[in-house]
Amino acid sequence: MSIDTVSKTPAVEHGSAVPALVRGPGRWIERWEPGEPSFWAAAGRRVARRNLVWSVVCEHLGFTIWTLWSVVAVELGERRFTADQLFWLVALPSLVGAVLRVPYTFAPARFGGRNWTVVSTLLLLVPAGLLSVAVADADTPYWFFLLCAATAGVGGGNFASSMANITHFYPDSKQGLALGLNAAGGNVGVSSVQFVVPFIIGSMGLAAAGLFWIPLIVFSAVAAALCMDNLRSARSSPAGQFAVVRMKQTWLVSLLYIGTFGSFVGYSTALPLLVSLEFPGSAALHYTFLGALIGSCARPLGGLLADRWGGARVTTANFALMVAGATGVWVALGSHDHTGFLLSFLLLFVTAGVGNGSTYRMIPAVFRARALRAVAGAGAEAVRTALAEGRRTGAAALGLISAVGALGGFLVNRALGTSIGGTGDSGAAMLAFAAFYALCAVLTWFCYVRRDGVEGGTIRE
Repeated sequence: MSIDTVSKTPAVEHGSAVPALVRGPGRWIERWEPGEPSFWAAAGRRVARRNLVWSVVCEHLGFTIWTLWSVVAVELGERRFTADQLFWLVALPSLVGAVLRVPYTFAPARFGGRNWTVVSTLLLLVPAGLLSVAVADADTPYWFFLLCAATAGVGGGNFASSMANITHFYPDSKQGLALGLNAAGGNVGVSSVQFVVPFIIGSMGLAAAGLFWIPLIVFSAVAAALCMDNLRSARSSPAGQFAVVRMKQTWLVSLLYIGTFGSFVGYSTALPLLVSLEFPGSAALHYTFLGALIGSCARPLGGLLADRWGGARVTTANFALMVAGATGVWVALGSHDHTGFLLSFLLLFVTAGVGNGSTYRMIPAVFRARALRAVAGAGAEAVRTALAEGRRTGAAALGLISAVGALGGFLVNRALGTSIGGTGDSGAAMLAFAAFYALCAVLTWFCYVRRDGVEGGTIRE
């Protein structure tokens, strides 16, 4: 194996030399030890930060393309499509994105995080181009709109690969903030779309809603190729990665993530269309972008709170607040109060964002605790091996859990569309969401908070 850089830095705690950076060809880093304080101080922090920056940029564009139809569907409302058909156009990218997150989760370990970031970013050119083709002709059939919306799902897949990659770059103690920033940078792409695209459409036409992003996609892919790195330590066998499928904890945390991230995606993509249908002509439509913006900004806060108080405790309290938010929307619908409706939704966005950060922070802790339990009483080397295995398992679980969580975005939109079609408004769906959040709060407390819970190093199967 060809090594082009090997430098030594004295270790602070262990009294031996620690490689500051060991590189191979193709921007592969051959040794990566973020948990070693001397390694982290000498080179780790700088390299991790650089990879995080470009991961955020590319993931931001992924979310932008993924949720582009949330704005386009409102514009198409003036055509021949029904409300249910429009909700299908908004929901379909979430469904496809959720499915793609499974293979996207494993792609960084197979091909390298930097390599896959370049490829997945360039794939965004397909839905951006097809959108401009679909809206250019007033006679475009509905099935072609469905096809174009489905291709936007590739933007949703980017989140899984990005998070699975970045988690390897940071030590356990800093993952809450790092993952929160990475996710928030992507999530805010929803707000960017809902704020910027109406101006683009108004000045350049509906076709520009897709064409506008093409130069930015190309630039970001080139920058990722030049500035990001692949980690050899993130490589693992497919069998080892798929092992998380058989773990109960994977599916339990996935359910919680449907409640947080699924709500964020579902509400973000549905709110513009929902406001236009529930309160036609209301000025509230001009402020719907604030929901996704606030939810995105709240995500790092959830990570910070989880780092301080524990992800499980923060998540439990957060779900209780989500019950209040969903109930508030239901009350506002009954009184036809568009101000109360929007404010209750903003509460849901804040709590969904905080919950995204706190729930995601739980995932490494859960799998670290699981790995340490298996070597309880063993020596230091066994513990170190277990921690590395727990990090790899947690990274694989991150993507799979994010895939299931993204499915919540599809379920939210379909529930709202079905509720409006069956009852005339979305009240029934909001009551169902409130009941689900209450269930999630109980499960989180029971499995991860009572006694010492996962934050204390134990988990309940």
